[in-house]
Amino acid sequence: MKRIQDSTFLLVIIFTFTAIIGGEAIAQDKFTTFILVRHAEKVADGTKDPNLKEEGKARAESLVRLLKNTPVTAIYSTAFIRTRETIAPLAAAKSLEVKIYEALKTEVIDKIVKENEGGTVVICGHSNNIPRIANYLTSTEAYKDFEDSDYGNILIVTIAQKGKASVTPLRY
Repeated sequence: MKRIQDSTFLLVIIFTFTAIIGGEAIAQDKFTTFILVRHAEKVADGTKDPNLKEEGKARAESLVRLLKNTPVTAIYSTAFIRTRETIAPLAAAKSLEVKIYEALKTEVIDKIVKENEGGTVVICGHSNNIPRIANYLTSTEAYKDFEDSDYGNILIVTIAQKGKASVTPLRY
């Protein structure tokens, strides 16, 4: 998949879903968009909580450029260093606090949905939980765990309500 260079294109994708998902008309302010990001390249230092490699730091900066013109209402990360380092430049650019969430807990995702209804939320996670969040939000099993060596994944999930969603996979 071609790498997206223009954040304006991302805005068009996010706000294209103006009136209908699944054949039902829904007010635009009810749409919530989730930008689900797998963390960037990590150092292979043998620990369970490594920092990002230089390539990962560069990828984290490219996320800032990609989402430069995208309004973001909240940013979440798991507690691991690699996810926090991936999302920190974006949080700084958007003047938002990074909120820590527990991965793989559906009640946590439900709370994030409720607290951010109508907004755009960035969630940074891992090769296993990012696809699972997309599956949970869409009530499908369409997304499999990412390959461990594949760091450029973004899933944009726009939902009207759980199970009524549209997903746009991107590479960055």
